[in-house]
Amino acid sequence: MTESGARTPEPEYMDDRAEAEAYAAADFSGVNAAFAERLAELAAAIDNAEALDLGTGPADIPIRVARLKPGWRITAVDAAAAMLAIARRNVDAAGLRGRIALVRCDAKRMELPSAAFDVVFSNSILHHITGARDLWTEVARVAKPGALIFFRDLARPASPAAARAIVETYAGGESAILQAEYYRSLLSSYTVAEVRAQLTGAGLRGLTVAMATDRHFDVFGRAAP
Repeated sequence: MTESGARTPEPEYMDDRAEAEAYAAADFSGVNAAFAERLAELAAAIDNAEALDLGTGPADIPIRVARLKPGWRITAVDAAAAMLAIARRNVDAAGLRGRIALVRCDAKRMELPSAAFDVVFSNSILHHITGARDLWTEVARVAKPGALIFFRDLARPASPAAARAIVETYAGGESAILQAEYYRSLLSSYTVAEVRAQLTGAGLRGLTVAMATDRHFDVFGRAAP
């Protein structure tokens, strides 16, 4: 990333075991709870659903969503074996193996059926993806017409200095590994304008893209038939 704010891509998979364990050990409870609660609010009228979580990581979010939405069955995917090993451990500990299915696959090329999901959600996958239009094309493919879509991700700061300030504010007490990962993720993130262009390019209509916090944007709405 330069001072002009250009994106610096990071690796798409978090498949280093130490990095995955550091991420899983970090306290994202507040952020994850807010995501799950916002999804439940958007899905207030959806009691029963086949739901898809992209980039599930340690599976904390689908576990929270499953508890808020007892009528949902969730397919949770991640491309990193190291992350899925942690996710499997957490899903088993939560007693939710029967309602959360873990699948290893690339979210840009999923071996999942078309028009299969009533809800597609993700927290923080997009900044990992180079070629994001391919991700949105897959979202459009696997979502049923009118499916609820909800993504939340980091918004790229205006400069490296601004990214460092965010890391210090929100992760200053975390491990050096996690702080470095957070900084790379901020530099690899997209802007609201870039995401709107990605959706247009993928032909995914009916969604709103708007800032949700000082460092996150939301993509939400019903996929247009």
